[in-house]
Amino acid sequence: MQKTPNRKQKQRKPKPELKWQTGAWDRLAHYHFILPYPFLLLCRLMGTTPKQMITDFMDNLGCGSWNREGRGAAKEHLINYFITHGYGQQHYTEADMRQLFKEMDAVGMLFPGEGNRKTINRYTQWRDQHQNWWFKKWFCKHRHTKNNQL
Repeated sequence: MQKTPNRKQKQRKPKPELKWQTGAWDRLAHYHFILPYPFLLLCRLMGTTPKQMITDFMDNLGCGSWNREGRGAAKEHLINYFITHGYGQQHYTEADMRQLFKEMDAVGMLFPGEGNRKTINRYTQWRDQHQNWWFKKWFCKHRHTKNNQL
């Protein structure tokens, strides 16, 4: 059973790291949509909630540092799915996209799983700064002009 957040908790919203992280790209997102019925049936048959399935999808495709063990094959399939669907092909070659994912994965692999709280906090701070630099590098690589807002 999940707790219902009180008024003070609802007001806490992460500050955007980059100017464009608003609206459709806001980091704190709440979606209300109808799940495809076959997807819902599949989740129920497998005993996995739709929320868990979607969260796993995002974590694996984002090459996150949390809960990585045993997910390499799933991550590789999702990267192939992403590329096969044609996402970003107007901006990047397939080789660029594979490099982009390798770089994301390398940052995730650096997570100090056996580290103390201070080490993990330092890693998290470094990771956040690095991800902003990494994003800007790839955003500007092939396609974006100065008119596009970072």
